[in-house]
Amino acid sequence: MTEADHPLLPNYTALVTLLAIALYFFLATRVPVARRTFGVKLPATSGPPDFERVFRVHQNTLEWMPTFLVPLWLCAIYLSDVGAAVLGLVWISGRVAYFVGYRQAVEKRLPGFFVQTSACLLLFIGATVGVVMRLVGG
Repeated sequence: MTEADHPLLPNYTALVTLLAIALYFFLATRVPVARRTFGVKLPATSGPPDFERVFRVHQNTLEWMPTFLVPLWLCAIYLSDVGAAVLGLVWISGRVAYFVGYRQAVEKRLPGFFVQTSACLLLFIGATVGVVMRLVGG
């Protein structure tokens, strides 16, 4: 199959999705490293605050994945692949800032959290607008 067979595939959003999953995989690898560093044995999910912050970044990212991925794809399909992909990159940058900040101190997680939350809200709005436009416009 060629691109001419599927000219409207959201290719940019597909790349951003892969990047988001790569970030999640990276964060998943940080938990066992933190376990070794801080002596937290399985199946414990609590320990020193430095471990718990790394663990929470991973868990919080998992908790946000559906809230991010569903509107990302709906926005890409119904409104704009490029717009969704750009907002997806903003979400990823917010998650990276969240990780970097939260590792240092609880209160330093907030800037990244607000960036990723804003990106999700804009994706949700874009998805809603796109779906409504399609329903109204045929």
